[in-house]
Amino acid sequence: MTGRLKGRSAVITGGLTGQGLAIAEALAAEGANVAVGSFVREAAGRPGDAAAYPDPQEIVEVRERLAAAGTAVYAGHLDVRDSEAIEQFVSAAEAACGPADILINAAGTTAEQPVAGHSDELWLKIIDTNLNGAFRMTRRLLPGMIGRKWGRIINIGSTAATVGWKDNPAYCASKSGLLGLTRCVALEGAPHGVTCVMISPTWVETELMRRNVQQVVEREGRGRTMEEAMSDIAAQNPQNRIIQPDEIAALAAFLCGEGARGITMENIQITGGALW
Repeated sequence: MTGRLKGRSAVITGGLTGQGLAIAEALAAEGANVAVGSFVREAAGRPGDAAAYPDPQEIVEVRERLAAAGTAVYAGHLDVRDSEAIEQFVSAAEAACGPADILINAAGTTAEQPVAGHSDELWLKIIDTNLNGAFRMTRRLLPGMIGRKWGRIINIGSTAATVGWKDNPAYCASKSGLLGLTRCVALEGAPHGVTCVMISPTWVETELMRRNVQQVVEREGRGRTMEEAMSDIAAQNPQNRIIQPDEIAALAAFLCGEGARGITMENIQITGGALW
């Protein structure tokens, strides 16, 4: 632990799995108190997308895992599509960890479907999670950061914000919108010591990625295995590999520190040289 974020409190949406969990671990290692929330499957499952919904038991496992850093921890169910659920989560998080100085909007989902394959329900679910959810969390926590004259907001975007991806129209639209939101929040927070940045990776090896790739394999119907599909994705990257969650987490931890106070309104890509 370096202690560079000692005394700070972070809220991480999508924090029970994947990139969100990796970022939570990195921030805790820097001394931050961390509150992590994800949509827990048994709380109210809504199938159809590729999201990796954690089970209730994972709340306990993640809490214990993060507590090893020695900072305050809160972990629980969080539906970023529901303002009341957000309020309940934030209240519990503040009671355990203190007012949020840092917000990581990592909750996200997608579905491998063409435009005509997106029902209203599926389209709205993806937009409501990836874009509206980040807006709701920011709306709830930004005023406190402005009032305390310090804050860090990091939105987990994607190369999909600037490059189209066949059969993922809702996902691409949501990430493009998230970039616009990032820029507006950055300008609003700039006079008050609050930064807002978007991290946009290419494929990152998480459960969400594996579920998404499984949807690709099933739609193609070419007999490819999951392992072959993952290998093909790695081969398309100039570094011949798939980006790992700890790489996203390392950048996020830096952006939360004092050394990054001048970095705001940026869309920082982690791609290994890949265009997508």
